[in-house]
Amino acid sequence: MPHHIYPPEPSDGELLEELLGEVHAYLPLLDRDEIKRLLEGLVQQTSEELGKLRLYSGREESILERVRQETDYGVLSKLHEELNTLEMERFLSFYSVTALHENCTWYRDALAGRALELVSAEMPSPPPVPFALVSMGSDGREEQTLITDQDYLIVYADEGGEEADRYFKGYSEILVERLAEIGFKKCTGGIMPSNDNWRGSFSQWQRRLHAIVRYETEDYGKNMMDLIVLSDARFVAGDAQLAGELVSLIRALLQDYFMALWGMAKAATEMRLALGFLKRFWTEGSGEHKGAFNLKLLAWAPLVMNVRILAINQAIPATATVKRIELLEQEHSFSPNMARGLIAAYRVLTKHRILLQIKVIKGIQNDAYYLNPYSLPTDERERMRQALLLVEDLQKTIHTNFSIV
Repeated sequence: MPHHIYPPEPSDGELLEELLGEVHAYLPLLDRDEIKRLLEGLVQQTSEELGKLRLYSGREESILERVRQETDYGVLSKLHEELNTLEMERFLSFYSVTALHENCTWYRDALAGRALELVSAEMPSPPPVPFALVSMGSDGREEQTLITDQDYLIVYADEGGEEADRYFKGYSEILVERLAEIGFKKCTGGIMPSNDNWRGSFSQWQRRLHAIVRYETEDYGKNMMDLIVLSDARFVAGDAQLAGELVSLIRALLQDYFMALWGMAKAATEMRLALGFLKRFWTEGSGEHKGAFNLKLLAWAPLVMNVRILAINQAIPATATVKRIELLEQEHSFSPNMARGLIAAYRVLTKHRILLQIKVIKGIQNDAYYLNPYSLPTDERERMRQALLLVEDLQKTIHTNFSIV
């Protein structure tokens, strides 16, 4: 099914052995002094790269230690900016999508957790019952990048009654404002605990979730979007057990109510891709973005969405896209070749999403979504095209597996 044969991804030991093999194969071509200079150069270069990694890690930990102690929201905003700048520098040095995801998720969790503590201190009384902050979207998948917004819900224990409802309404309204102050943009879709739909006791969430999976709400589009967003739920801060129970409930309901998952699968297979005639790139034919396509909507999002569908269907507990692919391979939903191809596709598409964000941050352009594929080197452009072809294959698989007509 894949259009390219992707070799198995080597282990760290195999990769090191391969690199050393290439060095050894080259050595017979050199004289004694050249061999010495080459090996010394490799040692120096490796040492410099390790030094950069240690420097970045040390700077990040130092800033995070300040985050854990800081009480001023303005200072926290500046620390957030410092962390974003540091992560951008690290990415431009190593181009590791995985490392950027891990680091951004790590420090944003720390910032959100600190905001939770400070807002609790602002309230006239302590929280009446245990509660938790749960993230969704890219944060829920632990796929944070350099530009972020708020995709959070709050769940609290049942014992508080109306008093708890009033308390967490006020708490959530303050929290959303404080998160905005420290650099978490407000969600344009309203996925924030200040919105009544994204806050509630565990029992209230139970009733709400059952209504969603049974399609009891009139707005089908909103119902579908809520299902998609909730499927990536992840604990961030507060009471981990309470959050875990809610996340488990979400997973169970998505599996128990097949029609809800089928609706998500249908939407996923119908997502457009930036592929046109003869499987060449489709791009805008006119207007501001002529010659470009929306990388998020027409490439990256369909990949993430379709992998999500299979993961939910197979009861895969992970939320991160790459981890979902790896686990789907382990339980034989994907061949090794397909899994490697999809992981490569995710990385190349996400890399260019991050590079677009960097251009916006640096003021080079105003838009972080549109990419002209013909501005890329030929081999990189072909990698992106192959990524789209794999997503198309994945859509066809889901279309067949879910009997979508």
